[in-house]
Amino acid sequence: MRRLRQRGAPYALMLPALLLMAVFVYLPILTNIRFSVHRWSFLSPDWTFVGADNYRRLLADPLFWAAMYNNFLYAAISLLVQVGLGLVLAGLLESPLFPRRLSAFFRVALFVPSVLPITVVGTLWQLIYQPSFGLLNALLEAMGQADLARAWLGEEPTALLSLIAVSQWQWTGYVAVLFIVAIRAIPKELYEAAEIDGAGLVRQFFAITVPSVRNTTFVLTMITIFGAIKVFDIVWVMTMGGPNDSSHTLATYMYRSAFQTDRVGYGAAVAVVMFALSAVFGILNLVIQRRGER
Repeated sequence: MRRLRQRGAPYALMLPALLLMAVFVYLPILTNIRFSVHRWSFLSPDWTFVGADNYRRLLADPLFWAAMYNNFLYAAISLLVQVGLGLVLAGLLESPLFPRRLSAFFRVALFVPSVLPITVVGTLWQLIYQPSFGLLNALLEAMGQADLARAWLGEEPTALLSLIAVSQWQWTGYVAVLFIVAIRAIPKELYEAAEIDGAGLVRQFFAITVPSVRNTTFVLTMITIFGAIKVFDIVWVMTMGGPNDSSHTLATYMYRSAFQTDRVGYGAAVAVVMFALSAVFGILNLVIQRRGER
């Protein structure tokens, strides 16, 4: 009996967490999948089972593919800037090139944007991008590059890239600070031995720092990809998917389909695709991480 209690104790401790996960994660996922195979409206109690019809319509919807392309572009740039540049910034701030006090100032300055509310960030950058009196166009004119000034959020070629730039400004410093925590856990003896062997700072960075923070890199890569797949807030606050639907992401397109055009089943199908993409990238990242640990 005592052995049975000992074996069952871990499962009993896990039970509350599993119940919460079941109610607030797995049940909503299954409910959303159920929604996605029906055609229905918030204004009507009638449900019509359509099977895979919503998914077939998605495959033929050019706006859906454009939104997915925007998500992939968002993810690619975010990985390059947030993870790549964030690691470089962390390496610089922890290198002997920066005095401790100066490094502390930059750490705080880089981290502050990540704690600002998204509405504040969106409003601030809308003012910066404003074509008539915005700071960006004013700087371009002051530098003699007035021909580059434009309505950054009002033109299709620049709207999405402008939104992506805002996200990089907000989150790169946060990622850099997490990398700094990982770098500080690396034994100092490794750097001292490399310095004795004649390795410079750049060689030490690539030979010691990058391999030593591999696990942190994988985690931040996963978080960045997931964030890029489900990005909604900054897009909705600044452009609402415009102009001419050019900056829609899957999340904003899902919201518009379900809550603005009242195609709930169709919006649920978009959500299922978002979940599937997150699952695929998550599994792929875990497989790559396990192979790297061998």
